Amino acid sequence: MILALLAVVQIGSKAFTESVIVAEMAAQLARSAGVETVHRRELGGSRILWEALLRREIDSYPEYTGTLAQELLPGRGDLRERVAAKGVVMSRSLGFSDSYAIGMQRRTAERLGIRTLEDLARHPEVRLGFSNEFMDRKDGWPALRAAYRLPQRNVRGLEHDVAVRALAGGAIDATDLYTTDAEIAAYDLVALEDVRRFFPDYEAVLLWRNDLPADAAAALRRLEGRISAREMIEMNARVKLRREPEAVVAADFLASALGVRGAARIEGRARRIAARTVEHLELVALSLAAAMIVAVPLGIAAARRPRAGQLLLGVVGLVQTIPSLALLVFMIPLLGIGARPAIAALFLYSLLPIVRNTAAGLSGIPPEIRDSAEALGLPRLARLRLIELPIASPSILAGIQTAAVIDVGTATLGALIGAGGYGQPILTGIRLADLGLILEGAVPAAVLALLAQALFELLGRAVVPRGLRL
Repeated sequence: MILALLAVVQIGSKAFTESVIVAEMAAQLARSAGVETVHRRELGGSRILWEALLRREIDSYPEYTGTLAQELLPGRGDLRERVAAKGVVMSRSLGFSDSYAIGMQRRTAERLGIRTLEDLARHPEVRLGFSNEFMDRKDGWPALRAAYRLPQRNVRGLEHDVAVRALAGGAIDATDLYTTDAEIAAYDLVALEDVRRFFPDYEAVLLWRNDLPADAAAALRRLEGRISAREMIEMNARVKLRREPEAVVAADFLASALGVRGAARIEGRARRIAARTVEHLELVALSLAAAMIVAVPLGIAAARRPRAGQLLLGVVGLVQTIPSLALLVFMIPLLGIGARPAIAALFLYSLLPIVRNTAAGLSGIPPEIRDSAEALGLPRLARLRLIELPIASPSILAGIQTAAVIDVGTATLGALIGAGGYGQPILTGIRLADLGLILEGAVPAAVLALLAQALFELLGRAVVPRGLRL
């Protein structure tokens, strides 16, 4: 079994449509060559995918030469050699370039007389909203603002597809585009001329580790030089505008361009929900079980030593103030991508309600009850097990119930780092503006939260002594 798992090639994709399509092509090509392959979809941005490749958590993913040269491996010398020094192989160009551009609605650009990026400097009133990754990239907004001396300061960060829809709807005046975005033509947008050639060339390539099996590497190389910009724009349009599955679009291209047929894997909705439910339950159950094992003893310690307990509650409370997305990102350097960092983050978020309620439940026991138990000559551990914990059990279970509901909701963010769960269809639905996919994740997550609450209500009837249930 272990050898079989090691033999599976894992191809990752970024959280945008084009990357998903190209990665799906690569996965289908590898399968057609007899290589067992898994496509790990929408794992995040460039940095997350690159680090996952170096840590051997994935074997291959689509990238762009401009991103490698400016963001991931800045420096002098041949780019291919710099990539090879990391133990990674870079394919030749897949045949198209997908460069950055700053886009506006055509009618807005014409009304303001804006044709180039230099023209933006004369219009500080222009409302800018950029994709979150572009806001922080070395070849993104900070460097662009400096290069063109742009006066705009109040710039909003958005998810890329949301930003493009906001531009089309008039909520913002300009955003970053990819030159192969299908929305440029569909929404009548115009890309401002980069007269200073700030943006480098972004040729699409595939990256893979240099120890990838030869038959898999040969299959991936079949994509070199085969995809034109026009074909990529059309494939993006089929997915984003006509709502066709990426797997089908990729399979159609492979059949027409390379004669590869029958490699697409399309899951039905019921099967997708079942698979996501298993993943989500795994995240919640493991993190909650670990939190219970750690938090209840910590709550007991906090109740026994009030001064130290205040410090302990302050520490676990501080963790609760860290934004969940930030905490997930913090975990990546320690635990990589996938379920492990998500479980670790959920574990930390579960501590506060359990520790606090355990400490409160034990501290609230009337002194006369403690004195009576001590007068009976019961050892300290026996008093805790037979008297104190049963009396505090309603409060402890309430804390665990709160942690469980928090976990169910927060676990949806685990999809951002490849943990799966109900967050996966939600992310895809946001990317494609598909309400059905969003509900495919949101509704089961809400149902699971209600079921978790009901489960702990039933558990309380079984665990809490009858006289304390009121």
